[in-house]
Amino acid sequence: MSDYLVKATAFQGTIRAYAIQSTATVAEASRRQDTWATAAAALGRTITVTAMMGAMLKGKDKLTVKVEGDGPTGPIVADADAYGQVRGYITNPHVNFELNENGKLDVRRAVGTQGSLSVVKDLGLKDHFTGQVPIVSGEISEDFTYYFANSEQVPSAVGAGVLVNPDHSILASGGFIIQVLPGASDDTIDMIESRISSIPPISSLVKDGNSPEEILKKLLGEENIKIHETLPIVFHCHCSKERIEQAIKSLGDEEIDKMIKEDNGAEATCHFCNEQYTLNAEELASLKSE
Repeated sequence: MSDYLVKATAFQGTIRAYAIQSTATVAEASRRQDTWATAAAALGRTITVTAMMGAMLKGKDKLTVKVEGDGPTGPIVADADAYGQVRGYITNPHVNFELNENGKLDVRRAVGTQGSLSVVKDLGLKDHFTGQVPIVSGEISEDFTYYFANSEQVPSAVGAGVLVNPDHSILASGGFIIQVLPGASDDTIDMIESRISSIPPISSLVKDGNSPEEILKKLLGEENIKIHETLPIVFHCHCSKERIEQAIKSLGDEEIDKMIKEDNGAEATCHFCNEQYTLNAEELASLKSE
């Protein structure tokens, strides 16, 4: 089944909700980054939440998320747009630890508990919106929950989970975001909190075949929700040789001459997809003439 997310409201529009299946998308990112298990879970959770945040945008808007903790993974970066396209990379993909005391991948230890989570939104305006909060747990989901409450002033519950096979490939990945809007009653909030605390891990629900719609029904009650839209989710990197050429041209003639004389060419690798681009001396010379 292809990855997708659903957008919904519940309780007469006082709750906004998103749920996502992201297994194939996270698997592609993990394959391209060559992640080990714990790093794969950290990257996968970040990509999963970023994809849902992208679905909150409109038109050509896009956003970039950076999780920069003091753990061995180093910074994790993901970006997404309103069309369901998402990508991400992790600075050190070869991180793996024994399972934590709860029998789960120790993402907190990999990411770290000190640092920041930042979100930059490009809304087509002169200035970008930037929000930043300190990392509060390193588990990713709790850190995004804190971000929504403190940077966007929207009380939210965020859940994201990734199951990894013994060979470090991705078995299942998914997530949800539940947001409380004005007018929500205390009884509604209490009920949602109770359901969130009692359901199985989100990754297990995806592994067992639950669709994003079924996940929202478990979280909010089938009789309470209204599904508005579904959106396909896919790993997509917009790097290209043309973009690399533009970047090299921006360095100036002196730097291009140095590349030609010292290396007889240039090579660049995309952080996100690990695609390699090479330019020979003739191609570099033509860039200089342009």
